[in-house]
Amino acid sequence: MDITSIITLFLIGFIGSFISGMLGVGGAIIKYPMLLYIPPMMGMVTFTAHEVSGISAIEVLFASFAGVWAYRKSGYLNKKLIRSMGITILTGSLFGSYVSGGLSESNVNIVYGILAIIAAIMMFMPKKEVELQVGQPLSFNAPLAAILALAVGIASGIIGAAGGFLLIPIMLVILKIPTRITIATSLAITFISSIGGTIGKIATNQVLYGPAVVMIIASVMAAPLGANIGEKMNVKILQLILSILILATAIKIWFDIL
Repeated sequence: MDITSIITLFLIGFIGSFISGMLGVGGAIIKYPMLLYIPPMMGMVTFTAHEVSGISAIEVLFASFAGVWAYRKSGYLNKKLIRSMGITILTGSLFGSYVSGGLSESNVNIVYGILAIIAAIMMFMPKKEVELQVGQPLSFNAPLAAILALAVGIASGIIGAAGGFLLIPIMLVILKIPTRITIATSLAITFISSIGGTIGKIATNQVLYGPAVVMIIASVMAAPLGANIGEKMNVKILQLILSILILATAIKIWFDIL
């Protein structure tokens, strides 16, 4: 890689991971289209959809861990929710990442586009903010959470995401989880999911390690910064930013597919 490629990949990783730490997503919803479209605009070699999904998978592993580490003392990481959704999303992401190796480039992009549309619709659905009193336990439908996490894991494993951009609207709209707990806890679940996705992508030879290392370095630096800022921001602003990002990405992907 030349210096232009390194700088470009570092900036993609830094910007994407900063936003991911702030909003509680692994960052693939942001970095997937950036990796597809920005390198060729800069005169670099164009990455295939499989290469992008492989780079995203391994980079999200580190970005989500860095974000979780920043939230470790916040009190917003809910262990019961992490256990309920973590096991099934890991299983699903392992399966999805292995399956992805047999899919065509266009099919991978179509799966990504469908997921982005679903997430965008859910983010713009009306939702009432749930508030917990200090010391009040979090109540949610654990079997439903596990089933939904399995589905998210399979779909996100295909595109090299960890599913954070789907987990957040599911947790907010369906499971009725408070926003700040959703943002912090979804990062932990995303980290677990990314373990399965990374294993599958490596096993099916979909990872370009040079670009992945550059983005990992950027993500470890940027994700904690984003998490610290996100912890102080108004939850409505956080939801609006994520909604706009998901919608814009969905529109761009489908515009190119069609």
